[in-house]
Amino acid sequence: MRKKILYLGNKLAHKGYTPTGVDTLGLRLEQERFSLRYASSKSSKFLRLFDMLVEVFKSRHWADYVLIDTYSTQSFWYAYLAARLCKLFSLKYIPILHGGNLPQRLEKSPKASRRIFGKSYTNVAPSLYLKRSFQEKAYQNVKLIPNAIDLSLYEFKQRSNLKPKLLWVRSFAEIYNPILAVELVHKLKQQYPEAQLCMIGPDKDGSLKKCKEHAEKLGVQVQFPGKLSREAWCSMAAEYDIFINTTHYDNTPVSLIEAMVLGLPVISTEVGGIPYLIRHQENGLLVPDGDAQAFIHSINHLLRDPKLAYCLSESGRATAVGFAWKQVKLQWHKLLS
Repeated sequence: MRKKILYLGNKLAHKGYTPTGVDTLGLRLEQERFSLRYASSKSSKFLRLFDMLVEVFKSRHWADYVLIDTYSTQSFWYAYLAARLCKLFSLKYIPILHGGNLPQRLEKSPKASRRIFGKSYTNVAPSLYLKRSFQEKAYQNVKLIPNAIDLSLYEFKQRSNLKPKLLWVRSFAEIYNPILAVELVHKLKQQYPEAQLCMIGPDKDGSLKKCKEHAEKLGVQVQFPGKLSREAWCSMAAEYDIFINTTHYDNTPVSLIEAMVLGLPVISTEVGGIPYLIRHQENGLLVPDGDAQAFIHSINHLLRDPKLAYCLSESGRATAVGFAWKQVKLQWHKLLS
């Protein structure tokens, strides 16, 4: 018999937002012959929450499991209320942990966190960082299932002799520090006038406008193509040589894994779960959060050392293979069977 799953999350990709787990994992589970219902695609936060709670009530005799995308920000309270309602109806619910700042939420809201994570069927952590962070707070019901990608959809391009062509892919939000990317290309142009930067992603909190204004103020040309489909940005990625991740907080971003599978050498801030994915000088380069000079030093290192660039391109691809859906889906089958 097909298992029936209610998936709760911000299902807003069709409205121009970056796809989240409810958009990507949900579709993959459908393809694995699970039966799914979703909530919610409402634009209004209040209506989205209301829709989630209504769907839990409607599915109380239907669902075998309820998956809940769980974040550290305001959406945390969506998960809290949905989890409490699931518990009331004796539904097996599974929070899927997202965001490098979620461990801070455990500190900030300990009572609410215990009610969500301590009473769940299990908690799914997509990174060893989050799993260990939860275990340190005495949550032992945590299962590691990484984010997944379909390797067949990505074309690997080996890099070695690099040019100063930088790619940044993320939602424009303050926590991802996109302004730093603009500052980096400005500094880089002082050494390499031909330096380029492309920043791909939708605006989330007004940061896109700030980046455009900052680029204009500094007198640097930056490409801002907006939100692109995976096919479009992966095609564009072939024209660039270095992927930069400037974030203040993070877990295990899919965009970083995608960059690695495409063969782009990665330079990232050393925050949250990133060091569990990137091993410095083995499959990428790590720099301190907000340190522009360290970024420039690492970029120069790659530009001047083709052998290092080649090794990072190769080992990054090898790392990304571990996130292939054909492997990850076996863990979901085992959990939901």
